[in-house]
Amino acid sequence: MPPRSTIPGTPQEWLARAKSNLLMAKGAKVEGVFWEDLCFNAQQAAEKSLKAVLQHKQIPFRYVHDLEELITTLERQGSIVPQSVKEAEILSHYAFATRYPGDLEEVTEEEYHRAFSLAEQVVVWAEEVLSPATSSADS
Repeated sequence: MPPRSTIPGTPQEWLARAKSNLLMAKGAKVEGVFWEDLCFNAQQAAEKSLKAVLQHKQIPFRYVHDLEELITTLERQGSIVPQSVKEAEILSHYAFATRYPGDLEEVTEEEYHRAFSLAEQVVVWAEEVLSPATSSADS
């Protein structure tokens, strides 16, 4: 599917959704909640943050969960993506493989903390890119 030429939602709306997912990922793990599900919310926070930046820069993107593709799309259009954001590419795994029952190993608490930290870094970066003080510098 090619990128859509018109993507609904403002960059701020995309970022608000990202922050919502980050809050859900940060939520207390209660009985019956899987680490995998918290990691999925971390992935969604990173994904929506990247889409906020793409929208801010008026770069069309495909509706995908693949963070590597979104980062590559930004870079191909001349954006500099920090290494800390690129590291979040591994979160794509939580959008695909761990969301459903199967033969995969359960996600550990340590993996969850890493996923949350990576997602948080992407959200912070997106906030910086969208802030009026840095958007003129085209972060």
